[in-house]
Amino acid sequence: MAINLDAIKAKLNKLQSQTTKQNNLWKPDPGKQIVRIVPYQYNKENPFNELLFHYNLGKKNYLSPMTHGRPDPVAEFAEKLKASGNSDEWKLGKKLEPIMRTYVPVIVRGLESEGVKLWGFGKTVYQELLGFIADPDYGDITDPVNGRDIVVEFTPAEGGGYPKTSIRVKPNTSHVSDDKNILDKIVGDQPELTKIFKEPSYDDLKAALEAWLNPEDEDKPTTSTETNSTTSEPVTAGVSNVDDVAGAFDELFNK
Repeated sequence: MAINLDAIKAKLNKLQSQTTKQNNLWKPDPGKQIVRIVPYQYNKENPFNELLFHYNLGKKNYLSPMTHGRPDPVAEFAEKLKASGNSDEWKLGKKLEPIMRTYVPVIVRGLESEGVKLWGFGKTVYQELLGFIADPDYGDITDPVNGRDIVVEFTPAEGGGYPKTSIRVKPNTSHVSDDKNILDKIVGDQPELTKIFKEPSYDDLKAALEAWLNPEDEDKPTTSTETNSTTSEPVTAGVSNVDDVAGAFDELFNK
């Protein structure tokens, strides 16, 4: 029996991708940790990187091409459903809209020797951080010389609720580091988001959407590793007429 080299390469690429994410992305552990946002090597004017994702699309999460200003078939389909006049289809369209997650480069205090990590968070934390930056009493908290550390407190989900992340910006300014090796990593050795989150092609994303709308086994749950939300229901759950959804897909993409 011949070895399937393509399958082995695909598995290797998947494992390498998982390793890259684990090494370069930072997620807070339960309790309090301290981080420092640093300038982003690939966009020194703005360390905040807004990415759009489709979560729970089958068994995978996908970066939306809208992140880079390109057409997104899932978003197009969501807009068509919302315009149908059917309340259930409107709800499904809302579920299919891409969700923004913002990433910033950080140094984790106590783990400075590991270099820069990318911390991803949702809308609430993003708004809080921008609020501090807009406050003249705090100013640019990302400044390497006169910036401020951030206390991040993570509380895991309990009793069927959602996990919670709260932040507190320290009142005193500080230098990001006096260690030349760490400073060198901050300036020239950062992970690049575009290499961690690859953009799918329009056709690949359309195929993923079609497969999700027509699951081979609807009993298999789908979960997300990037957000707080999870679902074990088929994508068409709650839609009064599945044929209408399938027809909308065919009308948009197959005519």
